[in-house]
Amino acid sequence: MSESALRRLTVTELKLFGRERGGVIWGVGFPLLLLVIFGNIPGFRTPVSKSVHGLSILDAYLPILIAFVLAMLALNALPAALAGYREKGVLRRLATTPVGPGRVLAAQLAVNVAVVLVTLVLLAGVARVAFGVALPRHAAGFALAVVLTIAALFGLGLLIAAVVPTGRAASATGAILFFPMMFFAGLWLPIAAMPPVLQHVSHATPLGAAAQSLTDAWQGHWPHPLQLLALAAYGLVFILGAARLFRWE
Repeated sequence: MSESALRRLTVTELKLFGRERGGVIWGVGFPLLLLVIFGNIPGFRTPVSKSVHGLSILDAYLPILIAFVLAMLALNALPAALAGYREKGVLRRLATTPVGPGRVLAAQLAVNVAVVLVTLVLLAGVARVAFGVALPRHAAGFALAVVLTIAALFGLGLLIAAVVPTGRAASATGAILFFPMMFFAGLWLPIAAMPPVLQHVSHATPLGAAAQSLTDAWQGHWPHPLQLLALAAYGLVFILGAARLFRWE
């Protein structure tokens, strides 16, 4: 009974996610558009200097685009949806039914993680087929980095949803965090090309540690243990904080 209710709720949340289109456009369409644009710039597909380890700019940017997808959904889509449900009284009403508000959290997480995985496969597939970019060379390290990144970023998203009162405030908070975090993740300037001070700051941020871990695994190296530990610590702190502070009403 509970599994059937969770399944139906997840399907409903997936339909709502698709209807609003914003999450689909920003979480799926925009990263693919960036990939196509970068892939069609000749200079992005030729190896560059040692500052990015002799890889093409496109090789260096693909793991960052994956981090972009994770951050966009975790910091913008998830908090706004959950805070909006609380603001509209949806969680309060569900608390009086057998479904319960807890399954709303599970369904939201399931939908967002599913979108992440679909977009990840699309990005890797298009990059490989259309532009000849190699797939992750260290599959196990890459999978671990993705899991820990999901824990850290979606934990932060849940924490935002736990402490802000409205959906609009959640969107604003997510956006305020998103843009500086994406800078330190290397969206505009690859981490390896940053000055040493900025590199250290980047490695200490959740998204910077995530982007570097994904990049290391993509290039065939096991992600640095300190960065994996940082992601695990962020995930634990954010999730525990969200669980302690989350209000259903």
